[in-house]
Amino acid sequence: MKTFKYSACDTAGSRKEGLTQANSANDVIGWLRERGLTPVSIQEIVEAVKQAPKKQKRKKIRSAEIAALCWQLTTMVEGGIPITTAIETISSDIENLQLQEVLHRILDKMRKGENFSGGIAEFPKVFDQLSKAIVLAGETSGNLPGALKRVAEHFDSRDRLAKKVKGAMAYPIFVLIFIVLIVTGIMTFIIPRFRAIFDQFGGELPAFTRAFMGFYDFVRFNIVYIAGSVFLLGFVATFINKTPKGHYFYSKMTLRIPLIGKIISQAFVASFCKTMGTLLAAGVSVLEVFDILSTMTKNDVIKDAIVRSREHIVQGSNVSLSLATAGFFPNMVVKMIQVGEESGSLPQVLDRTSEYYERKVDATISTVLGLLEPIMIVTVGGIVLIVILALYLPIFTMGGNGNGG
Repeated sequence: MKTFKYSACDTAGSRKEGLTQANSANDVIGWLRERGLTPVSIQEIVEAVKQAPKKQKRKKIRSAEIAALCWQLTTMVEGGIPITTAIETISSDIENLQLQEVLHRILDKMRKGENFSGGIAEFPKVFDQLSKAIVLAGETSGNLPGALKRVAEHFDSRDRLAKKVKGAMAYPIFVLIFIVLIVTGIMTFIIPRFRAIFDQFGGELPAFTRAFMGFYDFVRFNIVYIAGSVFLLGFVATFINKTPKGHYFYSKMTLRIPLIGKIISQAFVASFCKTMGTLLAAGVSVLEVFDILSTMTKNDVIKDAIVRSREHIVQGSNVSLSLATAGFFPNMVVKMIQVGEESGSLPQVLDRTSEYYERKVDATISTVLGLLEPIMIVTVGGIVLIVILALYLPIFTMGGNGNGG
């Protein structure tokens, strides 16, 4: 569509000016005459092409960007704008060139007769199976705006929950790195200076100091071997993790890590309930729901529980009984789903259960952070205390001997 500036006169001879969009000047003339106006001048407005700042292409499209895209599509489609026009309009304002390219390719497929769900199915790394299933259900039922809204809420919820879990995981890593830096600084700058002082004093050092300096010498002279051993262990652990049995073992151990495993389990349960409720509300079948849920996690223990639950459903069990026999899901989730099945309001019950477990995740993360802060203080303080005792004990001893002499 082009933009035209027009000038026209009405039957009374009054001049009217304005802007309108049309495919050609002839269309503007016809539009003016339909309104009883006599065209005087029609001028196409050519927008100046602005030098846009260079866009940086990201390697990965974030959930927040997909959520924003779906919210925009929801608003425009609800307003009566065709989905193809909405995608074309939105893609021109997207800063992520990778997402922009994906939208252009989806748009090309749709112009060739493909529906929106078929277009996004070509990009499983961007739009997951849940997105495809909800959009397909929305297209089938004629409620595409509602489906897009559910997809947007799904990505918003997933992004929010992922940030919480990553924040909880990042803090222990920060603490560990902080401690390593402190120890490295002490061993690099402080201990060598005291070693030179001790050599000048001569005499026998206290037992505690000798043990400390022996440990220091061991680390200093074997640092290459220690680093190599750590690297080798990491390589072996990565290799084992790629094997089916190894990956299952690591999945089980991850869930058994104090507090951290609890956060992972609760976060998945919250995501599980939210996703299941969203899919069921969109009209997706229960078996397809479990197929999609099994792709939501890389943890083999959780995945096996979902697969076993689906097998029980195929054999005729209801959802609550199938989850109860899986051995992973908490009793509260099983009971809530049972209530939802009996009352016929399973999607709504799942949404409330998801909100409850999101609050539990927040509470557990607060507990973890609350425990880590004093642990970090005590650990750092303990390291500093050991160093001070080991390095100053000889000085105190020499001072005492000198006073006694």
